[in-house]
This record gives sequence, C-alpha cells and structure tokens, in this order.
Amino acid sequence: MLTTTDTVTLTRPPDSAALRRAAAPLTVAVDDEVRARVARGRRFFHAARHGNGNGGGERRIYGATTGFGALAGFAGRADEADQCDNTLAHLGAGQGPDLPPGIVRAALLLRTASLARGLSGVSAEVVERLAALFATTFCPAVPRYGSVGASGDLIPLAYATQALRGRGHAYLDGRRMAAAPALAGAGLRPLALDGRDALALVNGTSVTTAATALARDAVRAAHRALTALSCLLADVLGCDPGFLDADLMRAYGHPGAVDVAARMRRTLTGTAPSGTRPLQEPYSIRCAPQLLGAAEDALRYVDGVVAADLGGVSDNPLFFPGGAEETAERDGTEGDGTEGDGTEGDGTAAGKVVHGGNFFGQPAAFAADMLASVTAQLGNLAERQLDLLVDPARNGGLPPMLATTPGTQHGLQGVQLATTALVAEIRRAAAPAGMQSLPTNLHIQDVVPFGTQAALRSHDMAELLGLLCGSLALGLRQAVYVGARRPTAPRCAALLDALSEAVPPVDPDRPLDADVRAAADLLASPGLLATGDSPAMSDSRATSVPPATGDRP
Repeated sequence: MLTTTDTVTLTRPPDSAALRRAAAPLTVAVDDEVRARVARGRRFFHAARHGNGNGGGERRIYGATTGFGALAGFAGRADEADQCDNTLAHLGAGQGPDLPPGIVRAALLLRTASLARGLSGVSAEVVERLAALFATTFCPAVPRYGSVGASGDLIPLAYATQALRGRGHAYLDGRRMAAAPALAGAGLRPLALDGRDALALVNGTSVTTAATALARDAVRAAHRALTALSCLLADVLGCDPGFLDADLMRAYGHPGAVDVAARMRRTLTGTAPSGTRPLQEPYSIRCAPQLLGAAEDALRYVDGVVAADLGGVSDNPLFFPGGAEETAERDGTEGDGTEGDGTEGDGTAAGKVVHGGNFFGQPAAFAADMLASVTAQLGNLAERQLDLLVDPARNGGLPPMLATTPGTQHGLQGVQLATTALVAEIRRAAAPAGMQSLPTNLHIQDVVPFGTQAALRSHDMAELLGLLCGSLALGLRQAVYVGARRPTAPRCAALLDALSEAVPPVDPDRPLDADVRAAADLLASPGLLATGDSPAMSDSRATSVPPATGDRP
C-alpha cells in the first residue's frame, strides 16, 4: 500500500531522489495549480495556432502545422490526430537492448514534470494520464541506441510515447510484453494525442537528464564510500593521519580537498598510528584527500548542471501566455511593454510562441563526460588501494592475496584480477562524448552534443565503480581476518563491523562475486555513511573499540 512518502508533487520540479523512487510504484500528484497552468498553456496554444480567433488565419507552429526536422518547411498533416502519427512513426528506428526500466521511468517522470510547467501547450489530460502510470509497474520498452541528444531524446522518447499509446512493447511487473496488454494489465488506457502533445513528449532531454542524475547519485555514493574506505585502509595499516593535516589542506587551497580531508579527519578521530609505517605513504593513501577532493569539486559542477536540467523545460517550441509584464515577472526583468518581435518568437496580444533550441543537451553532455573522468580516477584509486592491500611488500607483512594459507588457498586473488578488468572497462568507456559532433538530418542538426550517449555511458560506469568499492571493502574485511590490526578509530571500527556482518571471511576459498555485490550494496545503502563522512554509529561499537585483534579463530 502506498504511503505519503510515496508521493511526488508536480508543483515543483522533481529532485534526483524522486527519480530513483520512480523505479517503483509511487503517487504523482497533479494539484489545481498544475491543472490551471497546463490548461492556460493549452488555451494559448490553440489561440496562437488558430490566429487568436480574430480571423488572422492559422499560424505556422513547428510540429503542429509543419513537418519535422529537415522537412519542417513542408506542411504537416491537416488532421491533428493524424499529425501525432506523423510525429512518431518515422522515429521508430532505435536499436539495441532495452534501457533499464529505472532510467525509463525516471525520464517519464521528468517529462511529466516538464509538461506540468504549462509552457509546452499540451492538454491537461496528457499530464494527468502520465501521472497515473507511476502508480503501476508499467514501463515502456525503449531501445538504447538512436539519440544524438540534439533535438532532445527523440527516438527513445518516441518509443516511450508509442508504448503509452498501446504500440510497441512494455514491461509490466518486470515482464516484457506487447504494450497494449501491458497497459490493460496496469489498468491504464492508451493515450490519445494530437501533434502538439506528441512533439512535446519526444522533443526534450529527459532521458539524458535522468541518466545523468542517476549516474551522478551513484558516483556520489561511491565517492562517499571511497572516502570512508580510505580511512579504514589507513587505520588497519596503522598509518599516521598527518597527511590530512588541516593547515596542509588550507595551504593546498582547493575547497573540495579541504572538505574531504576534514571528513576523513573526523572518521579517523581516535586512531593510533602503529609507528611501523614508512615516513611517506604511497600516493593511493597519502594523496587520497587531494584526489577525492578534486572529485568533490568536479561533482559540485555536475550537481549544478543536474539541478538546472531537473528544473528546466527542454522542448520546442515553447508557449508563454501573458503579456510583457507577466514575462518580466517570470524572467526577473523589467518589462518594456513590447511583445514578441517575430524573430525569436511570434507575439500575440496574449503572449508569445518561441522557437528555439532548449532541447540541445550540451550541458548534460559536458557534465556526463566530467562524471566519466571522475569515475575513472576513483576507480583507479580503489583498484590501487586493493592492490596495495594484497601485496605483502606493502601491506605490513600480511599474507599475499590475503589468503589464509597461501598456495592451498588464494584469498582475494580472483577479486584482484577482476578489479583490473573493471578498471580497464571503465577507462575504455571514459573517452569524452560531448565533443564528438557529427552533422545529421540534412545539416539542420549540423552540430550535436551526444549527451544521451555520454549520460548512458556514465550510468554504466557508475555501476562498475560501485563494484570496485565493494571489492576494496571485501579486501579490508579480509585483511583484518588474516592478521591486520582492528581499527583503532571508533568510526572505522563501526564500518568494519558492518562489513563483517554482511560478508563472511574468505576461509576457505569460495566464489566471491556475490560477496562483492553485497559489499557494494551495503556501501551504497542510506544510513551506513552518516552525513557523507562517517559510518552511522547507533550502537556501542562506535564508542567501545575491542583490542586490536582480527576475528580469525
């Protein structure tokens, strides 16, 4: 049964937490304020299209009265319902595996929220019906390949829209089937659309934005995990925490590094250096605050792009009801008493229709490329820290590969090999996509951002980064089992205890793929890392640290 925590309102733009929750059924509320502004935008669209009812004749509005893309100079279909098919049929050219349902439903939530702003000229029924689908498990089947991210995510959103009309394929309760019976099984009716509705549903960057936002969240979770695991590594090895010195970090001058080092100092509060470590630790320990801090600064840039895209309207054209005074109030500027000049937009006594390029997903493309770079370097750090931990020449004399009896047991050897493969895969995928423009569509789209590819690639990479964090966590858990000291910092001890409860020691050897995933899931779970800087400590483990011994019998 749904509860109030399962409700998202369309009065304001959704945040990324709402996008994550959209993977499961939830209530999307359409209130009177939303209905009023959508209805007002729809009335203005009809008035603008039909000459405002003053005998001025029908106005040319892209997609409502015209063809599409390179064929916009030709007339569209006269019948409005037929113009919907004119919008969608030719876009059924996608290929490849289906996108994850979590991305598709998140994209549809963003599309619904964008249309609810009242600037797209769609009918209120479209918004109401889109909102209704989220209370079910219905999810369109959308192929991965086909979008260049320039006129928004045309091909993937066309597949989603067709499924909502009962065409193509969809998922219901996780099972792929024809869209029509999936709609019926969910208790939904096929959407009836005109050309304006159809174009507004496909002509936006919702898939790109959803994938970027979800990837950002996953990379931020991995960043928090690696910050905590770096502290745990330093503690179990007995490192001196001087490399986190506050004056040192202030002299460095980078805000992200200052903040990350402060979090690491809090996590390591109470640690007792062993006195046996080298004067200067390897860079994977000593330079961790600089690396993680640079990642934090980069992620803050991505945060800004995601926030803007979540709150923006990315389709074309847009419809602005009201005169100059209302426009000035909306834009935060002073009105000059004029209407649209016919260049940027077609003005009427009631507002303006503006044809532009808000669908050009370059900001998300740059942000997703930045995420890819951050992911690759965080992956490098996790892999190098695990490599240090399994190497007896650098791990303080622990057995090679953290095996209980080297030779007859192999400990983390397979996991260490797999992390090498994961890092190689991440590096291969990290090439920037947002500058690889190719002209298309008879050179109407003569420059394109490839934001969709950048975002989906970063989403894939973020999943691999989570597995690298799980691998490192498994190694730290095993290190204490085979003889490393128990952490002396209470927060590090609490993290180790949580890992030990989730994952048994490797004794004897066993397949560890599920253990890596379990550790990764634990690190990503809300509440393990309190406020992003230390493990949550709700019991006595946080204040009482047992003697520095392992848990090996």
